[in-house]
Amino acid sequence: MNDRLATPPSRNRDTPTSTDRMPPDLRAAWRRTLAVLAALLCAAALLGLAVGQVGWVLAITALGVLVWHYWRLRRVLLGLTARRRWEPARGTGAWNELDHLLHRSQVEMRARKRRLLDMLRAYRAAAAALPDAVVVVERNTQRTIWFNRAATDLLGLHHPRDLGAPVVERLQPLPLARWLAAGRNAEPMLDAPSPVDERMRLNLRLIPYSEDYWLLVARDVSKLLRLEQMRRDFVANVSHELRTPLTVVHGYLDMLDPADYPPWQPMLAEMQKQSQRMTRLVEDLLALSRLEARDSLPEENVAMAPMLATLRREAEAYSQGRHAIEVHDQAGCDLLGSTQELHSAFSNLVTNAIRYTPAGGRVRVDFARTPEGGAVLSVRDTGYGIPEAHIPRLTERFYRVSSSRSRESGGTGLGLSIVKHVLGLHQARLSIESEVGTGSVFACHFGPDRVQPRQEDPLALPAAGQPTC
Repeated sequence: MNDRLATPPSRNRDTPTSTDRMPPDLRAAWRRTLAVLAALLCAAALLGLAVGQVGWVLAITALGVLVWHYWRLRRVLLGLTARRRWEPARGTGAWNELDHLLHRSQVEMRARKRRLLDMLRAYRAAAAALPDAVVVVERNTQRTIWFNRAATDLLGLHHPRDLGAPVVERLQPLPLARWLAAGRNAEPMLDAPSPVDERMRLNLRLIPYSEDYWLLVARDVSKLLRLEQMRRDFVANVSHELRTPLTVVHGYLDMLDPADYPPWQPMLAEMQKQSQRMTRLVEDLLALSRLEARDSLPEENVAMAPMLATLRREAEAYSQGRHAIEVHDQAGCDLLGSTQELHSAFSNLVTNAIRYTPAGGRVRVDFARTPEGGAVLSVRDTGYGIPEAHIPRLTERFYRVSSSRSRESGGTGLGLSIVKHVLGLHQARLSIESEVGTGSVFACHFGPDRVQPRQEDPLALPAAGQPTC
């Protein structure tokens, strides 16, 4: 019984479904055609009886009907092959209904084709009106298939001369050969000179939108770069000009002994605190401006064993016994880069970990190798943690998860920005993992080209409690 209920009833293949039924007008035309055929055969039978040759008359009539239907079929096939415009039918038979259906299909197809052409013209007009240069490039041959008007102003392409020409040859002296060879893995060119005018700076992006075609998009970023340079110059000049008055104010505050002015003691302490904070802020702004103005750093062998020992001493001095400090060196290698800048970046991470970890917490520094042959220095803490929504913006200038907590701890809001720029100059990256209430992990990832064999320094002693390599 259960098997019967579980098995669906089988449907006869010959049972007509809703999709097999003819429309009413087609069914009526089919019936009229059959009625005409039946009338012809009846008339032929009567004529055969009259002349005494029923079989011959029926055969000749059937042959005539067959020839007529073959002629109509041949006419339809020739019309479809020649793609001629189909005229609407005037009769009432099945062949006339077929003519009507073919005519209607042609009308609908022409209307659909017009709509598609209008959409294509609208899309091409929109692409042509874009202020950014857009070039369609064939992937295999790297030839230009189409480009808009902005490509003439920004890239120097002219229609129709440059259609079908290799894009690498037409966009000299841009280094596009190796860039295009990267394909989907091509990184955007953020600052490239325009072939039309070297003073014009372009942002180039390669977008593979199909298996056979790429989209080369070029944007004029000259104004943005000039504004960015003006911002950098402004910050650097203002920070430099603030150093002198801050030094004077800080010097006069140091000359005032709070013991000589008991009523002013809280105010003097607060003034000294804020003066020192302002000094640190100016120094960080100057350091950030120097990093932004440089494209590269002097490369030297960065001895990591003394660096880690220094980081441990600085962390213990900054913590003043309120945290458990651990430093583990399992890498057994050094780094290639700037010792001063890397120390500044690592020190910022360690200081932040201590600053945002409550007393009694733990801060751990690990230096290890990666399976790819690179190295990673990670700083792990058991602090407050950072909500996930704030993590992508942590490296922005003056961005704070909690403004009150940052002011209380004495932070400037520039430490992670400095870390990001230092790592960028070393072709490294910063990763951040955090969980609220558990702690955070800030890791500096260096590629294999930045890893150097460890150079033992007999004068360098391991820090207390630090494992040796």
